[in-house]
Amino acid sequence: MHHTRESQPGLVLFTDPYPIPALHTLAGRNIADTCLDYHTTHVKKDILNSHNYDTTTPTRTSVPFFPTEDAKLRATALDIRRGGNCPNSIQVLEQLLSERDAVQPYLVSCLPNASSPASRRIASSFGSSSKLNFRHCIYHETSTEAASCYIIRSLESGSRTLVNYSDLPEMTTDQFETVARSFSPDQETWWHFEGRIPDTTLKCIRLLRDVLPTAQISIEVEKPGREGLPELAAEADVVFYSRSWAEERGHESPESCLRTELHEKASLALCTWGADGAAGLSRAACEYVRCPAKEDAEGAISVVDAVGAGDTFIAGMLYGLVCHADDWSVGQKVSFAVRLATLKVQREGFAGLGADVLGCVSDES
Repeated sequence: MHHTRESQPGLVLFTDPYPIPALHTLAGRNIADTCLDYHTTHVKKDILNSHNYDTTTPTRTSVPFFPTEDAKLRATALDIRRGGNCPNSIQVLEQLLSERDAVQPYLVSCLPNASSPASRRIASSFGSSSKLNFRHCIYHETSTEAASCYIIRSLESGSRTLVNYSDLPEMTTDQFETVARSFSPDQETWWHFEGRIPDTTLKCIRLLRDVLPTAQISIEVEKPGREGLPELAAEADVVFYSRSWAEERGHESPESCLRTELHEKASLALCTWGADGAAGLSRAACEYVRCPAKEDAEGAISVVDAVGAGDTFIAGMLYGLVCHADDWSVGQKVSFAVRLATLKVQREGFAGLGADVLGCVSDES
């Protein structure tokens, strides 16, 4: 098959072989939070952020307490939005980019029929000003519905119960190879993967090493107990560990995780730690940095919506790594990403994050 080469560089956020979900949120007394989320992928200036997941629609509902089986509860609000780690990161990243960054985002993900209402909703969810390109998405002509993620959130305990559903096929290595070969080996690209379906994702990463040997690869290691994630981390240039994954592995601090886990190829490894911020270990700079979510002199953070905080942190780090590779230190990049994620948890959704965080940076410079 003949592949047309991309003429311009770009950052690709490529979702893992699983489809993007839709998120639905229902709020009210004695009502659970149901959430469906979409997963998306985009390309940025010679950088590809990859993750093998499809697009889903999240629905979230809130209830005073978790319902018992066959219970009938009433909700006072319903929220439906696009979900998915990579799409969330893309949405935030686009708010940070300016024309001078010369970054073109792409989405590489499994979607329903291109003309279906579900696919159109996913595309429109990024806003009319979005420059996200969908040309590398894998559309399934016989499918009309996106994947779905339902979240039941208890107002009483704060717990979140998720139910996922998708009948879309997962992305295959052959499909990914078609996308990878559309880029020239002399392009500088960055691929970010969400660590889903590790066996397929590992094949995609190794394929990239052969087809695009200069590509930079980052991986999100998030889901506790998921087999194959350490092997993915060992192949990446930048690794994002979650606190839940680190604690399940027996680590009591981000430093323990970063210094113990095997990521020999990684020039930078990062670990988020909830309210305690995040930490980074740079092999290139021989430096360990720890950035709290707030300074001691500041007041407590009022958490409004923590969904997507990790995705926001990744967006902030990718922005620093791609757009400020030389003029920001590792500490500055991690601090920026932590500040961005802290702003996110204090609001519903992702609107206005870019303007607010860049305004803070401008005021301090």
